[in-house]
This record gives sequence, C-alpha cells and structure tokens, in this order.
Amino acid sequence: MRKGLLAAAVAGVALAGPAAAGELWRVQTSMAAGEAYYVNMQKYWVPKLSEMTGGELEIELAPVGSVVPYNETMDAIGMGVLQGDITSTVYFTGRSKAFSLLGDLISGYDTPEQIGMFCYHGGGKELLQELYDKFTDGQVHVVGCGTIAKEAFVSKVPIRGVADLEGKKIRSPEGLAAEVFKRAGASAVALPAAETFTGVDKGVVDAADFSSYTMNDSVGMNKVAKYPIYPGIHSMPVIQFTVNKAAWDALSPAHQTIVEVWYRAMIDDLTMRNEITDRELVARDRAQKEGGIEVIDWPQAERDKLRAIAEGAWKDYAEGDPLAQKAYEANVEFMKRIGLLEK
Repeated sequence: MRKGLLAAAVAGVALAGPAAAGELWRVQTSMAAGEAYYVNMQKYWVPKLSEMTGGELEIELAPVGSVVPYNETMDAIGMGVLQGDITSTVYFTGRSKAFSLLGDLISGYDTPEQIGMFCYHGGGKELLQELYDKFTDGQVHVVGCGTIAKEAFVSKVPIRGVADLEGKKIRSPEGLAAEVFKRAGASAVALPAAETFTGVDKGVVDAADFSSYTMNDSVGMNKVAKYPIYPGIHSMPVIQFTVNKAAWDALSPAHQTIVEVWYRAMIDDLTMRNEITDRELVARDRAQKEGGIEVIDWPQAERDKLRAIAEGAWKDYAEGDPLAQKAYEANVEFMKRIGLLEK
C-alpha cells in the first residue's frame, strides 16, 4: 500500500531533483496550512532561507498529508517524491520504538532547551541518523531536531502532584504515554483527538493529554477544565528536519551550514513565539478572580517523582528493539549528565 501511494505521488507531482543552484526543495510538514506554526514558517522563515542563500536554494512548504500520508514522508524523501520533511519524529514509531523514545519521551525533559541539548550534544541527532540509515538505506539525511512547545495538561480536577493522579481517568494516546499514566496510578482512556473536548466536557475523562496551552485555550479546553497544569508534565514532541541525501550532497559545504543554522534558528524562533503566547494566556487566566481558572505548576520535586516512575516505563518499552534500547540508554545517560535523573 505504501509503495502504491508513493508511486501515485511520483506520477502526479512534478518535483525538482537533487538540489543545485537555484533549485527548489518541496518539504512536507506535520502542520495544517492554517496552523500558527505553519503560518510563521511560511511568512518569516521560507523567505529567510532564500535570502541567506542568495536565492540559490528555496523551500516550498506543503501542509500535512498534502503530498503523501503523514507517516510516509520518510519513504517519499528517499524516493525523491519530496526533498524533505519538517515533521514529528513519533510518526514513524511503527518502524521502531526508537522513534517514540527519541520523538516524545513522556515525562522526560522539563524544557524545550533540554530537548535541544540532547539532540545536538547528547547523541539524539546521531541516533536519528542511524535510524534513517537503516530504514532508507542511507537515502535520507537528518539536518536537525528540536521541539517547539512544552504541552500543557488539561484537567477538570486539581492535580497538584503524583499522588493526585491516583484513580483519575486520563485521555491519552495508546503506547508509552498511556503506560506512564497507568504506572502513576491513573486509568488511561484512548479517545481520538476530535473527541477529546467532548470527553472532558461530559466527564468521560478527568484530564487529558492534548496540546499546548495556546492550542488548548483556542479550542475552549480551559473553559471546561479549569485546573490546567502549566508547564505540562507529560509530552514535548520532537520536530525533525530530514532531506533527500542526494539533494543534501549537491549543496556546497557553505549552503549545508546555512541550512543547519536556518533550521535551528527557526525552531528557536517558533519556540519563543509559542512561549510568549502561552505566558500571556497564563497571566490572563491567573488574573481572573472568582470562578476563574487555577493554573497549577507542579513543584520540581513532583516532576522528578513522575520522571522516576516514567523511567521504568521507558526501559520496559525499549525491550526487544535494539535501536530503542540505544535510544533509551542515550536519553537516560544524558539526563544523568544534566541532573534530571540520579546517577
């Protein structure tokens, strides 16, 4: 099925080959066309790359699913249907659990900066490249990785620490996230994203793993669940930039460096923009008086306690998959280096 869809894309989309001077890269993202991240990338950062390369390399962004299904960009890049993707690492978990452990280590890191440190100084990028070499026969190059936002946690009831998770029904994706919540004493409930608001509103669940504070606010989550936890305690998805290896090799060393710097600067910019909006909304909600929203911020000791519980789930999750085991060990080793886990 995957090869059939990609063959159709090859036949139906005329795309540029390996990048050279004046060439265009078509890059599919994990974002919808109207999403704030996509709009900011299109408005500020697509023109910036053209400017930085003197017009010799340009990127044409494509929204999620517009060229190939969201979880098939890896194959599309290897085949040259796309020149690249800026997308969520966890989309490829079906190929190896390592993509999950590298793409969203549930209850692992506390800040986007820590994710960036692991990516560029803790072996994360190199492990991603090892995965891509295996699953694409070396046809895809990993430019970079990072995260845009620390998610906020949606809750209808006060959850002030690990003990308060006991017995709570929490909307959670299946897999690693669900296992972490179960080990903390909660019941994980699998609800599609489209049904999460109704599930929270009607009391099907007490709390939910959903999205960032800004996104939660935009869909009305905090109006029906007035005890959000911010910063969140659970998810911080990694966004990666991968490109066709032949297209990458066709760039000059100077342009390769420009693309790497461009991506890191863009991720930093999107992170700052998101955090500013989050903080403005949190300040607004904290300023409300009676009947308002109580924004809960877990003490560091409680965050550390949940991380220790989660570490056991990461370890068990990695069993039976050598690459996942490497990803688990690399994360734990780095967390010990920066003091997030005890040595």
